[in-house]
Amino acid sequence: MHLAFRAVSEDEPGVKWQSHFESVWPDYSAWFLREGDDARPRYLTCSKRLEDTMPELVPTWEKLTKLGGGSDQVARMLSLYRPTPYLAGCSQALWTRDEPVLVRNYDYHPGRCEGVILKSAWNGTKVIASLDSLWGALDGLNEHGLAVSLAFGGRREVGDGFGIPLVLRYLLEFCTCVDEAVSVLKRVPSHMAYTVSLLDAAGRSATVFVGPGHEHEVVEHRVATNHQRRVVWREHAELTGTVERLAFLEGRIEDASERIDRFIDRFLEPPLLATSYERAFGTLYTAVYWPRRGKVEFRWPNRSWHQSFDLFVEGVSVIDYP
Repeated sequence: MHLAFRAVSEDEPGVKWQSHFESVWPDYSAWFLREGDDARPRYLTCSKRLEDTMPELVPTWEKLTKLGGGSDQVARMLSLYRPTPYLAGCSQALWTRDEPVLVRNYDYHPGRCEGVILKSAWNGTKVIASLDSLWGALDGLNEHGLAVSLAFGGRREVGDGFGIPLVLRYLLEFCTCVDEAVSVLKRVPSHMAYTVSLLDAAGRSATVFVGPGHEHEVVEHRVATNHQRRVVWREHAELTGTVERLAFLEGRIEDASERIDRFIDRFLEPPLLATSYERAFGTLYTAVYWPRRGKVEFRWPNRSWHQSFDLFVEGVSVIDYP
């Protein structure tokens, strides 16, 4: 299995985003309809929920919908309001000694990852983010020094709310620091359980548990895997080793002798490196975000890719997975 990662720079939504949309829309259309068209909210509902909850995103949503052909289905899917359920693995950590750094592994199936690292300025703020759901973010950094990432929270419940990648996009577009991002997460509902890690250039950090059926919770944890507080979905926990990964990360980040370079390297070693690609639990990349430097590094075994707001180089990197 392999995945071609592409670095793309486009300040305003245009032909590059449109080309990407056209290449992956058939798969997203099938995903959107997986439970039947009637299972997804109608256009007017999607529009109203966006306007009520994240109104600043509406003009971008409308631009992208138009670039995607302007159909009812495209608009509804891009709203990411009560989308088709999905989940993934992930390990993430907030390093706050010396210089703040967010490190994370994204664990999923290679065939279900868009593989696009987009540098944009859709709403006046420069953002570098790993795309998901065509305009959402799996993780990212903005020019203000706010870094964000997500991890599945280990519960199967699906409720009212938005797909979390769109919420992360909203944070990157309109927040400048951790406190502002926490305020958004407390008021914008997520349709499934996720853990969001936040870090800013001032060294402030927060881990936020979000999901349907309970209040969003800000916790002191600096590491996160795929459960919140306790294991609820035991089968998923055993498959992904979430308890073992969390214990390992806690031990390393609390070790006063641990250094940041070694800590980052550990994400491409067991037990953090996942290789169950056929079961949608393989490490697709390690992302390292440096809020004060405005830099990001994407890592794979024996390969790395450096990007920044000052020097962002478009290109393609094909990664083979065992």
